[in-house]
Amino acid sequence: MNNEPIQNFSSLLKNHKNFDIKIKVGENPNIKEFKAHSIILSARSDYFKTALSSQWARREDGFIIFNKPNISPHIYTGTFSNNNDVSFLDIFIAADEIGLFEIRQQVEIRLLETESAWKFPNDFITICKFDTFTNLHEIPLKFKENEALGYLRQGNYLKALEFYEEILKICPHSAEIQKSASNWDLSNYRCGSENLNNLSKLLCKNIKLISLNLSNIELGSINVEQTGVKILADALCKNFTLKDLNLIYNNLGPEGGKTLAYALRKNSTLKNLSLSYNNLGPEGGKALAYALCKNFTLKNLSLASNNLGSEGGKAIAYALRKNSTLTSLNLYHNTLGSKEGKELANALYKNFTLISLNFGWNNLGKEGGKALADALCKNSTLTSLDLQNNNLELEGVKSLADALCKSSTLTSLNLYCNDIGSEGGKVLANALCKNTSLTSLDIGYNNLGPKGGKELANALYKNSTNWIGYKGVKALADALCKNFTLAFLSLWANNLGPEGGKALEDALCKNSTLTYLSIHSNSIGFALKSNNLNLKIR
Repeated sequence: MNNEPIQNFSSLLKNHKNFDIKIKVGENPNIKEFKAHSIILSARSDYFKTALSSQWARREDGFIIFNKPNISPHIYTGTFSNNNDVSFLDIFIAADEIGLFEIRQQVEIRLLETESAWKFPNDFITICKFDTFTNLHEIPLKFKENEALGYLRQGNYLKALEFYEEILKICPHSAEIQKSASNWDLSNYRCGSENLNNLSKLLCKNIKLISLNLSNIELGSINVEQTGVKILADALCKNFTLKDLNLIYNNLGPEGGKTLAYALRKNSTLKNLSLSYNNLGPEGGKALAYALCKNFTLKNLSLASNNLGSEGGKAIAYALRKNSTLTSLNLYHNTLGSKEGKELANALYKNFTLISLNFGWNNLGKEGGKALADALCKNSTLTSLDLQNNNLELEGVKSLADALCKSSTLTSLNLYCNDIGSEGGKVLANALCKNTSLTSLDIGYNNLGPKGGKELANALYKNSTNWIGYKGVKALADALCKNFTLAFLSLWANNLGPEGGKALEDALCKNSTLTYLSIHSNSIGFALKSNNLNLKIR
């Protein structure tokens, strides 16, 4: 964009022969007066056309006097460059003030798109005085935020913190900057021991950092004077502000798990901790389990894919009997086995805080499924249970179906890929007729067949399912027309084909409660349509 809008604007404010207007801009002590002609201003601006009418104009010694404190006095020069005191924001405010909307619009585009159009920090301070220019409020902050992120990625954490504090002094009420200043994402950056030491020092000072993402930074490989895990753990023992910490994919190993476990016993503010994919092993698992018995603040813990094994599983089960704060636990893919599944199920009898539990990919088997089913009948807090890929088979599913008839709290159940067959579909269908709480059921890839699909469709005054062929999906579609509670439906990989897709589409035109529908890998051949505006089809 060239300077034409500014020159057009300034031309209205330059001296003219036989001028009859004096415009005073700025505030004391920085006030400038310039002269203009009323005919020119009235022709170019509806604002001046009204303002110069006899009803509104104020005259003094034969001149019309205008006082405009919001307009920068530098604009009267009629020139602009990035090196002088005039800014695009000055022009924008002036054009808005006197109704030159075409110029205002062109300058606004420049301000929205180009960082160099802003003069920092003066324009920061200026824009914060105005509540009306909502389009522009967050733009300079985003430009400055990007600069702060650059410091973070360079490992210059102290400079980033100072930069955020400077911005917040100017615009203390910016929610966006407040969020950026308190939520640092350092994932995928190799920070090294020196930078990690600097970060540790900041954490020890109890800065207002609430969330820290250190995923995939090879923390387990940082080892000069002391390990990177030890540096971070020592800081966590002294920090009283951090609530969320993400350490996935850091190869912490058993020793790293032990070190962080020690910090958990000392820390009193951390609420969310993700340690997935760190090869903690049984020893790391046991150390963390012991820490859970002593920690009274942690609410969400993810230990997915850590090879905890039977020893780690037993220790976690013991911790669940003692811990009174944890609400979400992810044990996905930890080779726990059937025996440990029973141990964890028994822990649910005594735990009254856990609401979400992920046991996916742990080879619990039918015995583990039965134990969990028994626990569900007595547990009154669990609302979400993930049992995908656990070889539950028909017997395990029968027990879970019985539990569904009695449970009134479980709202989400994932039984994906458990080889339950058509008989499993039938027993689940019977359970769904009696259950009043379940809103989400995933039984994808279970070889239900048309028979199992029909049984579930008939029961679908409550829920949904998978791998059912055309006849099954037709029955399912008929049931959807009558269903008024189901929100989530997964039909992934079911070979529905075009005919099944058409039956399903007809049902969607009548159903008004479904909000999510998964139809991947079904060879339907066309995009499903629905009258339900809230429905997301994937």
